[in-house]
Amino acid sequence: MTASLVDEWDRASLAQHGMWVTERAGAGGRVYAMPLAVRLDGPLDVDAMLAACAAVAARHPVLAAAMTEREGLLRLLPGRTPPPARFTDLTGGAGTAETTGTIRTIRTTETADAAEVVDAAAAELVEAEIARPFDLEAGPPARFTLARLAPERHLLLLVAHHAVFDGMSKDVVLADLAAAYGGRALAPLAVPYGEAARAEQDRVDAGLAAAAEFWRERWHDDREVLLPGLVAPSLRAAPGETAGLDAAALGSGLAAVAEGLGVTRFEALMTALHVLLHAYGNERVAVAADLSTRTEGTRDHVGPFVNELPVVSAPHGTFASFARETREELRAVYLHREVPLARALGGISPRSALTPVSVSYRRRTGPAPAFDGLDASVDWAMFNGAVRNTLHLQVVDAPEGLSARLLFNPRAIGRAGCESVAADLVALLRGAAARPDAPLGELPLPPRVQGPAVAAPAVPDPAGKAADGETAAGAAGSDDTAGSDATGSGAGPDATGSGGGPDSTAEITAEVTAIWRELLGVDEIEPDDDLFDLGGHSLTITQIISRVRDRYGVELSFELFIDTPTVAGVTGEIAGSR
Repeated sequence: MTASLVDEWDRASLAQHGMWVTERAGAGGRVYAMPLAVRLDGPLDVDAMLAACAAVAARHPVLAAAMTEREGLLRLLPGRTPPPARFTDLTGGAGTAETTGTIRTIRTTETADAAEVVDAAAAELVEAEIARPFDLEAGPPARFTLARLAPERHLLLLVAHHAVFDGMSKDVVLADLAAAYGGRALAPLAVPYGEAARAEQDRVDAGLAAAAEFWRERWHDDREVLLPGLVAPSLRAAPGETAGLDAAALGSGLAAVAEGLGVTRFEALMTALHVLLHAYGNERVAVAADLSTRTEGTRDHVGPFVNELPVVSAPHGTFASFARETREELRAVYLHREVPLARALGGISPRSALTPVSVSYRRRTGPAPAFDGLDASVDWAMFNGAVRNTLHLQVVDAPEGLSARLLFNPRAIGRAGCESVAADLVALLRGAAARPDAPLGELPLPPRVQGPAVAAPAVPDPAGKAADGETAAGAAGSDDTAGSDATGSGAGPDATGSGGGPDSTAEITAEVTAIWRELLGVDEIEPDDDLFDLGGHSLTITQIISRVRDRYGVELSFELFIDTPTVAGVTGEIAGSR
């Protein structure tokens, strides 16, 4: 590699650690695949583009990194191989030796238009690349594919795992690709990725106490929500669908409200979303927002420089006055934007989203990438086919216009309900733009909705676990309480602690309890106390796994900390594995 990944610091960032644990617990998967597609029209030089992909991977070695746990910490290591950059010809020509035989060659038929066939082949290719899982322990967590669609039309697809990529990484990668394709050398990053991760960790450590104090009164882990067409709220990754918004109307509404009230478009959007959720009957509103944690030193980096944090409110007064309150609350949240909520408070089990409703808003201010001799069209918000919770609003605000859509879990909320949310949001913004000083009750708001028409059903997710919010089978507090069995209660031989051997169940329980006391800083722990209720988080999980591995030679499953995150659960798995 031509650039250093870690220098003297090989610890993964907090965002990477959280995603790695979520993946190992079976709650990640496709929801963490981040695709980026560029349509390129013109006489493209295939060899030069593949060389540009290699140059970008060399400048950003995190795209080749492997992740491994050692001594209870997640480490970043140089990957065994760089991110692959493959070429395939979908027009009927031969692909490279690397792709021939692995990607179906599409040929025209008498019954199908050639362009339609190639477009279908391209869609098939994109779907296959997004669906193909990443092995974070082996790496690489990214891959490039260049496909010829016509003699002078190509598709460049990058799929990267969210553990090494975020929304702003798209701008970084495309700017570097355009420069490298044009023959310009890519300068090494001023700060290696590992140094950036260490600096972030230092800032988090310094701000941990203040963040804990800030969130203590605000956060209540609200898992319920009222929405039109709701079946049951979800906080787990699942196959998703999209519903369109009137982007032009949304953009003009946001611009009018922002200009009229002296707030940003994002602040206007959060205000409207909170007022809308309140109108549906949610007295206390919590919406998680993706916030960038980039600094001047990481502006040119590829990586997961993002943190999801909740914005909590109880809307009241006029739209204008509440917008100003929302602005102040957001700015208060920004002071703690680098500290993960689970690290500040504990008590939050591994999952793909903090709240049932979330939002991501990205403002693109830079120019679109310019590839020499080519016209480029970028899909900045490409859908990966999965959703991390019940409803997610995605907005990209760019100089060329605003794009927006709702991502939803069809098992949690119906399409008609999702479309109602989209229409209600636009109507509210229009009303607020016309009468910003009107009391909230006088704005064009929808009627309150009833609760889910049916009790939360035990609908399995793709990993075979029950959907979030289905707590009838177990105690509240764990992310997924369905499926507990005798293992979690310590049943079986030696369950009472009687019997011979230095590692009877009673002695294992005592030693596991001692490990938990040390790691959690809690003196009194009962066998059935929930790890996350005691303040545990993703780092605690890997530390417990490491200690148990060293002491007993048993590799605890990450799923255990979803199903039965208790001393009894750990004891049962140790006893059952010996």
